Amino acid sequence: MKKLNLLFVALLTIVAFSSCDPTVDIKEKEYPAGSIVWPKDTTITLTNHYVIPVGTSLYVEEGVTVISNDTVVRPEIIVLGNLYCYGTEANPITFTVAEPYRVEAKRFGRYWGGIICGYDSEEVLLNYVTIEYGGAQTTEQSASFQNQLFKTETGEGVPAFHFCNTAGSFVIQNCTFRNNAEDQIYITGGKSIVSNNKFISSGFDGGEAINYKSGCLADIAYNLIYDANSNGFKLSNNGGLDPQAHLFIYNNSLVNCGWRRPKVKGGSIWLEMNVFAELYNNLMYDCRWGAKRDASNVEDARSVITPNYYFASTATGVTQLQADSASGRVSGASDIKSTSAGDKNPNFSSFTIQSNVDINAGTTKSGNIPQVYNSNWNFHLAAGSPALTGGKTSFTRHFAASGITIDNIEYKSPAPAAYFGAFGAK
Repeated sequence: MKKLNLLFVALLTIVAFSSCDPTVDIKEKEYPAGSIVWPKDTTITLTNHYVIPVGTSLYVEEGVTVISNDTVVRPEIIVLGNLYCYGTEANPITFTVAEPYRVEAKRFGRYWGGIICGYDSEEVLLNYVTIEYGGAQTTEQSASFQNQLFKTETGEGVPAFHFCNTAGSFVIQNCTFRNNAEDQIYITGGKSIVSNNKFISSGFDGGEAINYKSGCLADIAYNLIYDANSNGFKLSNNGGLDPQAHLFIYNNSLVNCGWRRPKVKGGSIWLEMNVFAELYNNLMYDCRWGAKRDASNVEDARSVITPNYYFASTATGVTQLQADSASGRVSGASDIKSTSAGDKNPNFSSFTIQSNVDINAGTTKSGNIPQVYNSNWNFHLAAGSPALTGGKTSFTRHFAASGITIDNIEYKSPAPAAYFGAFGAK
């Protein structure tokens, strides 16, 4: 594997790649003039922040590994232009940190800052990409702070991926986000499809898996969310941008979410501030709460929160799934919920409930937080599962007939399924 060290100034990088190793074959795809290309199967080492200039596109080919390797600078990748990551199932792209920091004991070490897009970023594609161990906190030297992006303040932990152009668009599919100390994705604008991804272990002392604000139209489906510190989904129209946030959230699986969060938020789905959310066929499994709203600043009245499937293996979990207007817990008429501990188990093909389940571990301080994610687990539904039927398919998502075009390729959101969760029968 070829190794390349990148300098901070993007223009220097363009020069470096114009004379890349001639044995690297990048002729399969024609790139626009002036593009930056990180060639197939190379290792890119970042020791400083990296900026893609406005009007410039970075193409990342399959098999590229990007290592942020400076625990003082804690590099950020700032996308002022466009970013296209073309990983494959057999040869994915990885954004990570130096190998000594890729261990469970350091999973929230905040060793780099994530991918932060600017207001002029028009397009982003992430396909078969792993993004891990991010969430660095900003300083005055951080490129996101210097470009006044994300929360425009120092001391803020940045998400693994952020997009903010209300006139832009992005697609995230077949990706894995894991062990990022803040939100996995934090979106404040644009059209998007987020499908068939895994969001594993989100947030150190806060952090959502998927966080959307105003200015967004999105179809979000067939994602697995495991051990989100706060919520699997935080859905809001905060910011008052145009358009109003209108989000289709369907056929997602949320497992063991909210346990580490000690406050009122933290569980599966959080709704607030006039967001227009349509929630169908999602499966929540041993999450701290079911769907909740901010009782003082509720979602748009047109929102739909049913049918969804809620399973609890404990009596405490059953109680915390029940609707309660004072605390903001909501329920839909067509929801399926456990009525006693272990009732209506959806029966995943290969997943064992841990013996010491404590969905309130954040407040009880029992230490019984979710077990470490195991890649051998299989969250398909076993034969005879009660979650195989009852879902709704008769709704029209944003990007069904007319999709989102990224790099001259049209992407459409997947059709909903009548089963609950992301995977259906094995």
